[in-house]
Amino acid sequence: MPRCTAVMSPILDVTKSSEPHNGDDPLEIICTMAWDKLDDEDILHVANAYYYFSIQFRENLEIACRLHPNDIRLASLHIGECDTDNLSPWPKVAAAGEKMDHDEFMRRLLTLQVSRRGELIEALGMNYLHRIRALNDGLRACSIASYEDGGLSRVFTAMLRAPKWHGEAQQAFKHFLERHIFFDTDDENGHGDLSRHLSIDDTLIMPFWSAFAELLALAVPGLTQNSTAQSDGQRDGRLKAEWPLGAAI
Repeated sequence: MPRCTAVMSPILDVTKSSEPHNGDDPLEIICTMAWDKLDDEDILHVANAYYYFSIQFRENLEIACRLHPNDIRLASLHIGECDTDNLSPWPKVAAAGEKMDHDEFMRRLLTLQVSRRGELIEALGMNYLHRIRALNDGLRACSIASYEDGGLSRVFTAMLRAPKWHGEAQQAFKHFLERHIFFDTDDENGHGDLSRHLSIDDTLIMPFWSAFAELLALAVPGLTQNSTAQSDGQRDGRLKAEWPLGAAI
């Protein structure tokens, strides 16, 4: 099967100014954030932010399946991510054998505990989704390869460096991360193998990782902390100035 191709669109120009830190690899930026400094409440904020990523992931996968309706590997990947019971059971989230989209699992676990930054993260998340939805469908489809073929397993491994996972929502989120590392790296029918044929030049996918890096940085100020003396408010102000995603918040 030919590699995925994407039609460049003028809409991509709006993301160029938002690539973080003078062209540094945004995936590397995410993986080297201060995950080991997070506490239980921070993890809840991460889960809140990741929920919006999970929505666009499902949408991008659905776009890929629509653009390649006869692709059996994508069909298998869809079975592993949507309307599936591979995260079930989990207490208060999913009954034994219950099927659901993975973003629905995230939505449900977030109902177990209230985040004090919930309203802010919702606003950031909606801005993030608006940015992703502005990208053309070809690129959105191809992003799946970058996510599944190593990208997300690196991010999830970094997230799991956090030392504290107390709380029902945090434990459910940890389960989600650990299971997805297995899904993506499984030697037989791993999600990386099922999506690798969609790969394109990494620079074309950078806007997706850049937007996610911004979402995390703004939603969880501790991830970019330079000093323990900075308050959340001080970090929020600095981050909003540095990361365009929060400019309207």
